[in-house]
Amino acid sequence: MSLSNQSMNTAQQFDKHADTYDADLNQALSVSGESKEYFALRRARWLERCVKKLREHPRSALDYGCGIGDTSILLSQVFKLSAVIGLDVSERSLELARLRHASTGCRFSQFQEHAPAADLDLAYCNGTFHHIPPDERAATVDYIGRCLRPGGLFALWENNPWNPGTRYVMAQCTFDHDAITLTPPEATRLLRAGGFEIVSVGYLFFFPRVLKFLRFLEPGFSKIPLGAQYQVLARKPLA
Repeated sequence: MSLSNQSMNTAQQFDKHADTYDADLNQALSVSGESKEYFALRRARWLERCVKKLREHPRSALDYGCGIGDTSILLSQVFKLSAVIGLDVSERSLELARLRHASTGCRFSQFQEHAPAADLDLAYCNGTFHHIPPDERAATVDYIGRCLRPGGLFALWENNPWNPGTRYVMAQCTFDHDAITLTPPEATRLLRAGGFEIVSVGYLFFFPRVLKFLRFLEPGFSKIPLGAQYQVLARKPLA
């Protein structure tokens, strides 16, 4: 997968922010009262419940846009995976991922270094598509589809532009200033156009920490399109 000039600019941007990524993101998220680890774990656990409902048991996964690799490790732990491939455009982010997670068995590479082989059970992508130029998103979906086996699942997580808190956090985040968000219908259409079958669309993160006593309600709110993030869960057709 070759990189366009815009993608190369994104790579340079995230190379610049890689060493301060945690601090930058946590500063932007501070209005919620939670850290990036809280959101990452809840996304992984939410996906785990969705996958269990489908009676699927993934053994391998792709973390598309893995950054410094923390979510790759989290996915490996939550799903007890035997193999995880983390891909990113930022070489500095990948260097840090390898340093931080050298003994985990996860493999971290740039996109052009991984040849899709239609052999992975699960693909996960969080907050990456809003950094991909709109005219390159279809090719990205195609690439992910070619990485998955027939029947494999793709969990696309994105920031919900319909949520005012999300827009505020992104405005505060130093590496999101040039982001072009996707609405949930846009993300759904994008995956359908790429040949995926839509399994579900769910919304998460309705309450900040100050209202955490209400979070038990969130599973019942998952169809209300106001959560700070949403997941489109899709399946690659069997044939």
